[in-house]
Amino acid sequence: MSKFELIEKLNKDGYIFTSDVVAAGISKTWLAQYVKDNGYERVAQGVYISPETWPDELFILCRAYPKAIFSGETALYLHLLVDREYSNITVSVPANFSGQRLRDKGIIVHKERDSLYGLGKTQIETNYGHDVSVYNMERSICDMVKNRKFYDVQTYQTALKEFFRKENVDYSKLLEYATALNIKQDIKKYLEVMI
Repeated sequence: MSKFELIEKLNKDGYIFTSDVVAAGISKTWLAQYVKDNGYERVAQGVYISPETWPDELFILCRAYPKAIFSGETALYLHLLVDREYSNITVSVPANFSGQRLRDKGIIVHKERDSLYGLGKTQIETNYGHDVSVYNMERSICDMVKNRKFYDVQTYQTALKEFFRKENVDYSKLLEYATALNIKQDIKKYLEVMI
């Protein structure tokens, strides 16, 4: 099997990732030639997309920055807790992560201390069918309550109503995250009213 055929096998829905190619023992030189010959476009560091593929912004971001976890309004949107798309992409990263490249792209970056970073991390499918890292519903609601001054009233109220309508809510996780984020009393008030 030729190097180009091997690279073609690594094609995932029109995406090719440098990390996958290198892990398969193929040099970046072969990848560069394949990309040029087939009209692939570099959409992020280490991420190439075929000309006929519609770009999935969240998936590209997730692959280019594996430590970024979607949070805030972006997480609420991915969990179908709000009825409109996020205005800006929001991610959470470890405290020692620079984040400047993300900010330069207009992405809101929240740095989190080690005890909170990754708490409630899960995978969810984007509208394009790709899995991305996101905080689960319970963590997303806790983050929203903690940072309520940054949310407009409609988004805040809609997310709370939709969250408490869901049948798959894990209330023990909700309280666990609320405790970790120092908002347990606030969450308990919502539980008394909404349930």
